[in-house]
Amino acid sequence: MYKILSLFRSFLHRVLPYNDTSDVFLNYLTFFINHKRLPQDRYYFNDYLFSIKNTNEILNPIRQFVSDKFLVKEYVRAKVGEQYNVPTIAIFDNYQDLKNFNFPANCCIKPTQASQAVILRKNNEPINISETEKWFELNYYKTTRERNYKYLKPKVIVEPLIFNSTDLMDYRIFCFNGKAKLICIDVGKFTGYQRVFYTKDWVKQDFSLKYPLFDGELEKPKNLEEMIVIAEKISSELDFVRVDLYSDGENCLVGEITNCHAAASQSFVPLTAEEKASKIIFGDKV
Repeated sequence: MYKILSLFRSFLHRVLPYNDTSDVFLNYLTFFINHKRLPQDRYYFNDYLFSIKNTNEILNPIRQFVSDKFLVKEYVRAKVGEQYNVPTIAIFDNYQDLKNFNFPANCCIKPTQASQAVILRKNNEPINISETEKWFELNYYKTTRERNYKYLKPKVIVEPLIFNSTDLMDYRIFCFNGKAKLICIDVGKFTGYQRVFYTKDWVKQDFSLKYPLFDGELEKPKNLEEMIVIAEKISSELDFVRVDLYSDGENCLVGEITNCHAAASQSFVPLTAEEKASKIIFGDKV
């Protein structure tokens, strides 16, 4: 049944107009397909993300502003200081200028108005720059129906490789009411994706989200307290948000700010862990 619904949902996505009514309907259907249930008005992780995604909260000007990977640096600068921003080498609003750019030997190339698309260049390796041409026509909202992306102007940004690495440790800090609650870390992105959660006082949890639970233990970053302070300052204007930071153990930089983790589409492993995770994040509201 769910496979048929998924095909039906793909068809509707192509034919329904891009407006609020269609967006909400498709998002309800997507939630049902992913979670085998309908969202409820409660403080559960995916239900709460769904409410952000499908109400005017997602059109909060701050949420739209920080969805842009270039503009978010202004927000980080204002909240915690320029030293926590990844430097910008160049920013382009058209393909011709980007194509003629002399790229550094080591750099990261990505669209500012979308998620997941990225080119990592290391050791002066060749770049298939033609694949970036479509980025200038990409409206990520039309892919996910996440309205915070709807009005973003397409641009492509070039940055240095953070800490000169293509396999960074990414600390995704889930914050509620300006307080860090859970830290999500992905392990083995290129060797078998696993995921692990820690509380802010570095207690490992027995659940994951979508991906298998990492069996081992991760060393507590030396600058964890600094990262938590940064995440809490950045999240102070929003009720729930995910602040992503990169750290080499000594220094840290803000990667991005995410309003709706995976568009409220990922299930907990095991499924029963959603209540436990939600209690950690939302406390006695659950």
